Amino acid sequence: MTKTVVATAFGGPAVLRVIDEPDPTPGAGEVLVELRAIGVNPFDYKVYSGEFGTDESTLPLRLGGEASGVVTAVGQGAVGPAGAVNVGDEVILSAVPGAYTERVVVPGDSVIPKIAHFDWESAAGWPAVSGTADEALETVGLGEGETVLVHGGAGGVGLLVIQLSKIRGATVIATAREANHDALRELGAIPITYGEGLIDRVRSVAPDEIDAAIDTVGTDEAVDVSLELLADRKRLVTISAFERAGKEGFPAIGGASPKSGEIRRASRLKLAELAASKGITVKVAKTFPLANAAQAHAELQQAHPSGKFVLIP
Repeated sequence: MTKTVVATAFGGPAVLRVIDEPDPTPGAGEVLVELRAIGVNPFDYKVYSGEFGTDESTLPLRLGGEASGVVTAVGQGAVGPAGAVNVGDEVILSAVPGAYTERVVVPGDSVIPKIAHFDWESAAGWPAVSGTADEALETVGLGEGETVLVHGGAGGVGLLVIQLSKIRGATVIATAREANHDALRELGAIPITYGEGLIDRVRSVAPDEIDAAIDTVGTDEAVDVSLELLADRKRLVTISAFERAGKEGFPAIGGASPKSGEIRRASRLKLAELAASKGITVKVAKTFPLANAAQAHAELQQAHPSGKFVLIP
């Protein structure tokens, strides 16, 4: 049997349960993966919070969309973006439903080879943050010699935005709690503390101009400061302030957007190759046993250490 975490109702983390399911078997074009680690994202708990509706016919809800593991069976004709998939391959799974489990069957094109210098936990936390960061940078068109303001630089997405921005040759100013400033400096960013007086602190380290801004936190402060500093609001992108983006005419990405999903699937191999060649890292803040998914979700909604949360089957 395979242990799987599901949401049995709509509400808070207390609605999560671990159930036993028959071991899955791959069909044509599919692969079976025994998971080693599972990425945790805010979207995972929003699914059962009621934010996207409360249709009880969808219960129980399977959770999760990214993981890492080892291929243990291959269905006829299964092929991945990088070519043939074989038993024993170490892989990263992205945009797959129901990843909060021990074993999962997915289409062959949902897996790419694990990035060599990543451990299982980093690999599991890679797809969502790298895809989001890359789409954000493409959306604002960040180029060499420009300056970008990153709100939430110590979060999972923020840390990838910083690394990808530096590879593009940009100057990065990133907001974070003071406790995380040294970590941001190590990645080449200029850290500043968020809160009252933020706009003055940004201007003190970037007296000329801010060319682009990426909001990973969704606060009014992040949006207001960015709009005040930017000459063109189209060069602000948010991954969470969707209502303000719609009202005030700046881009928003992510969520359940099919367009974002297509963009990120198309960029997977490119980003994996970049991570391998440039030594990009994924910071894992904390790991939890799969059975403790509810605890992981509760802690993720509070102030928590910098980086990704990961479940271990």
